Amino acid sequence: MGTAATKMFDFLNSPLFELSTVDFGIQFSVFIVSAFLKTEKFYDLTGSLTFIVLSHLCTKWIPERSLRQQIQSGMILTWAVRLGTFLFIRVLKSGKDRRFDKCRDNPKLFFVYWTMQGVWVFITLLPSLLLLSRPDFVPLSNRDYFGFSLWILGFGIEVTADFQKSVFTNMAENKGKYINTGLWSISRHPNYLGEILLWFGLYFSASSTFKGKEILCVLCPIFDMFLITRVSGIPLLEKHGMQKWGKDPQYIHYVKNTALLIPYLW
Repeated sequence: MGTAATKMFDFLNSPLFELSTVDFGIQFSVFIVSAFLKTEKFYDLTGSLTFIVLSHLCTKWIPERSLRQQIQSGMILTWAVRLGTFLFIRVLKSGKDRRFDKCRDNPKLFFVYWTMQGVWVFITLLPSLLLLSRPDFVPLSNRDYFGFSLWILGFGIEVTADFQKSVFTNMAENKGKYINTGLWSISRHPNYLGEILLWFGLYFSASSTFKGKEILCVLCPIFDMFLITRVSGIPLLEKHGMQKWGKDPQYIHYVKNTALLIPYLW
């Protein structure tokens, strides 16, 4: 058997292949229901649940986890439950998610969105899956403590930003206004800053156990950051903001004088 064929065989019999199959199986199953009902309300909730399912399935191969693995899986669970619940409640209140306005009634395009969610989940979670799906005998080090600290910082920023925005939008006098207070006074997208930081944190802690080319998994949080800053996150919100408040001099001043992501830098 050739080298390429051997590598393919090894992958098909690896935990990562099984986990990727479960990942896309979940997305496509919920897609069928969502397409039939013509609703996107289960989209973000399904993504969060997939993170939980995949990280939990790793116990199939490693029933007794190291301290690093316990902390890593606990952080993933905490993030997924918090964000999934938050986004699900938000879409129930608003009735819809404007990201899906052009694809809700287009099954083919809707399917692409669900497929991309499967790709995003697997790539984002890949460093953690490598850690959680095999024995871990590496003692905790400063790299782990740095990674855990970065996750705590990012999670704290994300939760605080979401809470501040929820309080702001739930006040009747703020209807139709943009938020420029709290963390939002120093960053136009502090929730995304927190999201980026926490996944880099999980990469650093997981990388303590990496060998050889596995270190290239740093591309996973970089990919996540690219999506947020260049594709589906910030660009869409910036465009929506300009469409809604672009003629408001105060909003233009806010945009020009407030960092896009990192306070006082960018």
